[in-house]
Amino acid sequence: QVQLVESGGGLVQPGGSLRLSCAASGIIFSINAMGWYRQAPGKQRELVATITSSGNTNYADSVKGRFTISRDNAENTVYLQMNGLKPEDTAVYFCNADRTRAVVASTLLEYRELWGQGTLVTVSS
Repeated sequence: QVQLVESGGGLVQPGGSLRLSCAASGIIFSINAMGWYRQAPGKQRELVATITSSGNTNYADSVKGRFTISRDNAENTVYLQMNGLKPEDTAVYFCNADRTRAVVASTLLEYRELWGQGTLVTVSS
């Protein structure tokens, strides 16, 4: 089985910082792109940032200059450093992995898309 396990959410005051982590468990051969999405109450899930295996990044306009996505390919882990947090950043943040190739029961499988369970980020004074 391959899973994405997130950590790092919590409560922070406006202007504060948090760092989210997401690790892919299992025998991973490769992961194409990894990213973070978020879903605020009553809203649709939206893209926050993505990073390819070669390190190319893409950010939502609302987080540019405040959030930084990075990745450790050897550890199959993606990070999201969030600075200058605002109340409107409050949401459940989900990790995503695009095209994960992994060995399961001695068989090489490709998972088109994987999602983590989500971690809550609350920005409030």
